[in-house]
Amino acid sequence: MNASPPSINGTPLLRVENLYLYFRSTKGIVQAVDDVSFDLGRNEALVILGESGCGKTTLAKAILRLLPRNVHKYAGAVYLNGKNLMTLNDEDFRREVRWVKMSMVPQAAMNSLNPVIRVGDQVAEPTEAHFGLKKESLNQARDVFRRVGVPVDFMSRYAFELSGGMRQRVAIAMSLVTSPDLVLLDEPTSALDVLTQANIMNVLKRIKQETETSFILITHDIATSSELADRVAGMYAGQIIELNDAEHFFSTPLHPYSQKLMASVPTLRQTKKLEFISGQPPSLINLPQGCRFAPRCPARFEKCAQDPPLFDMGERRQVKCWLYERGKEK
Repeated sequence: MNASPPSINGTPLLRVENLYLYFRSTKGIVQAVDDVSFDLGRNEALVILGESGCGKTTLAKAILRLLPRNVHKYAGAVYLNGKNLMTLNDEDFRREVRWVKMSMVPQAAMNSLNPVIRVGDQVAEPTEAHFGLKKESLNQARDVFRRVGVPVDFMSRYAFELSGGMRQRVAIAMSLVTSPDLVLLDEPTSALDVLTQANIMNVLKRIKQETETSFILITHDIATSSELADRVAGMYAGQIIELNDAEHFFSTPLHPYSQKLMASVPTLRQTKKLEFISGQPPSLINLPQGCRFAPRCPARFEKCAQDPPLFDMGERRQVKCWLYERGKEK
């Protein structure tokens, strides 16, 4: 957990303001990303933590504008280096931003590699497609293979000839080959054994130190995420319910949901009674009125029937809970 400067000249690398992404479905409107705001500094790693189905992956796709056809509402502002990307048309966004300034390692990325194309050619493809550098693209691929710890002679192999850990490293290499400012990682260590997970996280930490790349890591794995995190955003039912620095989030979280989440994690250095969160997350189609965690919250009271704002706790710490309204702070 490293302390990173939030910005240079007062401007964060990424600023998301009031972002919405709703989908149409046969059962109703899915409110997957609902009024989400946060910022990300340069050379900073933000972990977005939450249960499955809370909207984490959809948030990443909304930032990178990877939208399905059944979009009902897509609104808000996404600023990168001070420029509002929502003002760009789809072609300009594809040409100027996606995989140039921002890239993504999708969920189950190690299974998404093309089985009939050599992995070296796949990693070189983004550089050639965006910059037209046919000769240089393979040299760039070789450099990034070395950076993520894949032997250069593996470039001539196919995905099925590599282990799961090596395929994951290749997927990460593909996201880095164009030297983007920001990489979004969606569950980059899922389906990997514990040792391979640790190796992948070490690769990401080293890349962050060497290249000053910023990361958004989407996960529900608290232990793994703590290795990379500078800041943590707790997400619940389509909303960010807490923004905190990693040290405080993992030791003294603010939101009752975050507190219960951390209380469910076993530790090596102390014995404690593990807790659990009763009930189920709400449907993103039929959301409860007021605070969305209230039906499962042990600290709920009358005002929880109203939707709380994000209260500013200072030092880039925010929490969406009426317990922190003026005069009720813990």
